[in-house]
Amino acid sequence: MPGSKSKSKSKSKSEKGSGAKQQQQQERRDPYEVLAVDRNATDQQIKTAYRKMALKYHPDKNGDDPVAANMFKEVTFSYNILSDPDKRRQYDNSGFQAIDGDNQELELDLSSLNTVNTVFAALFSKLGVPIKTTVSATVLEEALNGAVTVNELKLGQSVVRKVEKQTADFYSVQITEKEARLGLVCRVHSSNKSKFKLLYFEQEENGGLSLALQEDSIRTGKVTSAGMFFLGFTVYRFEQSNSASAAKDPDSAFFKKLDGFQPCEINELKAGTHVFAVYGDNFFKSASYTIEVICAEPFSEEKEKLKDVEAKIITKRAELSKFESEYREVLAKFSEMTSRYAQEMQTIDELLSERNTIHAAYTMNPALKRNSSTSKVKNSAKGLTSEEDEEGSRKEKKEKDKERVKDRLRKKKWFNIPVKMDRKKPC
Repeated sequence: MPGSKSKSKSKSKSEKGSGAKQQQQQERRDPYEVLAVDRNATDQQIKTAYRKMALKYHPDKNGDDPVAANMFKEVTFSYNILSDPDKRRQYDNSGFQAIDGDNQELELDLSSLNTVNTVFAALFSKLGVPIKTTVSATVLEEALNGAVTVNELKLGQSVVRKVEKQTADFYSVQITEKEARLGLVCRVHSSNKSKFKLLYFEQEENGGLSLALQEDSIRTGKVTSAGMFFLGFTVYRFEQSNSASAAKDPDSAFFKKLDGFQPCEINELKAGTHVFAVYGDNFFKSASYTIEVICAEPFSEEKEKLKDVEAKIITKRAELSKFESEYREVLAKFSEMTSRYAQEMQTIDELLSERNTIHAAYTMNPALKRNSSTSKVKNSAKGLTSEEDEEGSRKEKKEKDKERVKDRLRKKKWFNIPVKMDRKKPC
């Protein structure tokens, strides 16, 4: 049969598609293996491994080498899984099958994009599509080789500057043992709502600088800002969830909102020189900013408040996990009750209607019986009545038309009387 043949064809196509997908998942390497880290590796270890390998295989350094390009994609893909707590947990539990590869958000190095791709990236960003960006490989390589200019910044001093797109301004800060013990805070804000990254570099033995921490600017009110807090106790950073996925499933987004609340890799600094940088993350223009590094000594009250509120957030995150299961259970019960409510209402209406019909049947009067019949009979009766009315109006119209014709004929005979005249006779 033709039908069975088409079904078998579609089935074979679907089997091929699923087989290809399974084969693709099997060909993927373990993200831990790609980044050469242990399965119990910390976020900082994963981030450090990624940056080293991304720098090694970056397209800017390897030209048109297809092997390096594939490795760069594989490294980026692996990092996108392991850097996200939720995706990492899903992969650890169920492998690649739990992760939709098509929805993976790649971190883009804008300096490696051509003008056309940068325009499209800027357009998507304006439309609200989240686009992650990474620091230019050129900037990281220059910092690693010690080929960057570092400006001295004193504690408590504010500096207002502009940084060009995909470039960085570097600042060094000198702190004492006492200042290191009391804590250090570096904050950057932009009143122009410029997009930037705040970076912290560790000094290597060869004199170079390696990226250790990175904070993307976020919009808070009329400014964009980013900060790093080294206060001697665990301080948390908050990565906001994807707005697009939140729009699709607001309930899930709510319960996962605090999953992005993760501890910072570095909590305190030692005495000595420390290097920060502001990276221009705009697509087309420079970023205006104000940077300041301050000692936390005058902010003892704020330190205690921060420690207290972050402890409450951690407690609330644990409570949300329990509350989600309760909410899902009640929501499922509510949906079930709502569906039953609609069904019961329909059943009751039908029973009452049937009861009225039976009541109306108890009569010997045909007219009452006919008038008390079901709505269907009423509708059909209404249909017949309307048809009879239409037929009557048509007949009435025909009669009127006949009268008009007769009237015209009478007038015609009256005004067109045949008169014979003899032209030879004089008048």
